[in-house]
Amino acid sequence: MDIRNRVTSALKEAMKAKEAERLSTLRLINAAIKDKDIAARGQNGAGEAGVTDAEVLAILGKMVKQRQESARAYEEGGRLDLAERELAEVKVIEEFLPQQLSEKEAEAAVSEAIETTGAESIRDMGKVMGVLKERYTGQMDFGSVGPMVKDRLA
Repeated sequence: MDIRNRVTSALKEAMKAKEAERLSTLRLINAAIKDKDIAARGQNGAGEAGVTDAEVLAILGKMVKQRQESARAYEEGGRLDLAERELAEVKVIEEFLPQQLSEKEAEAAVSEAIETTGAESIRDMGKVMGVLKERYTGQMDFGSVGPMVKDRLA
C-alpha cells in the first residue's frame, strides 16, 4: 500500500477511535500532501496523478525536521508542554517513514554511491548526493551524510 493510502486509512481509524491528537497530525500530513499535489498540477498541467511516494517521503521528512526544531526551541523557552506536543506529532509522522539507516549502513550507502558514480573529488559531491537522495529518501538524514561524503571525497 502506498503512503498516501496508509495515511488515509490511519486517518479513518483515528476518527473512529476518537484520537484527537493523532487525528490532527494525520490531517496535517494529508494537507501537506494535497498542497504538493496542487503545486505539481500547476507545473505539470491538468490530469497528473499527483506526487510520488518519494516526494511524499520528502514531505514527511521535512515535517519531522520542522517539528524537531520547534520542540528544541520550545524546550529552550521553557515550554515543555508544547515541546511534548511537537514530539508526539513526530512519532505519528515517523510511522509512515521507512526505518532510518544505522551509521554503518549509511557509511556503506555512501561508499556504494561514490563507487557507482565514479566520484573522485569534491566536485562530484552533487552526483553522489543525488544518487543517495534517489535511493534513500526518508531513510537517512542528508544533513549528517553530506559531511561524510565531503570527507570521503576530500
